[in-house]
Amino acid sequence: MPGKTKAVRVQHGALPYRVGRDGAVEILLVTSRGTRRWIIPKGWPIKGLKPAKSAAREAYEEAGVRGAVGTKPIGSFVYDKWIEEGVSVPCEVGVFPLKVERQYKTWPERHERETRWCGPEEALDLLDDRGLRDVVAGFVGRLQARKAAE
Repeated sequence: MPGKTKAVRVQHGALPYRVGRDGAVEILLVTSRGTRRWIIPKGWPIKGLKPAKSAAREAYEEAGVRGAVGTKPIGSFVYDKWIEEGVSVPCEVGVFPLKVERQYKTWPERHERETRWCGPEEALDLLDDRGLRDVVAGFVGRLQARKAAE
């Protein structure tokens, strides 16, 4: 049996964002704990929580933000999650928009991660994962188009 495939695992992620008075969109990124790459808050499903609420919980734990989370994903991407030395599993992350209403000074993983608010161009430059960049670019484009139509 050549190329034995592993089942894809599911994670839920939040795309924390805010819109300034001038209509400028900013995205909040966090670093991963292991590689320190810029990513969005994401994690395994949390028992008893719907996917959007699970994503919102990850945003609080990893980035210290709370807000209004969308109930439908804005897209998804697949990446390899390293679960131990030399072992990875493919994960599909459903991404939910989170309009940030509050940012806390302290939160559970504040000593393990960095956070950074960025404009869309900077966010896209910082993100390594092409699939995630596509989700972010599509979302920002839709937000900007909606603002322009108002």
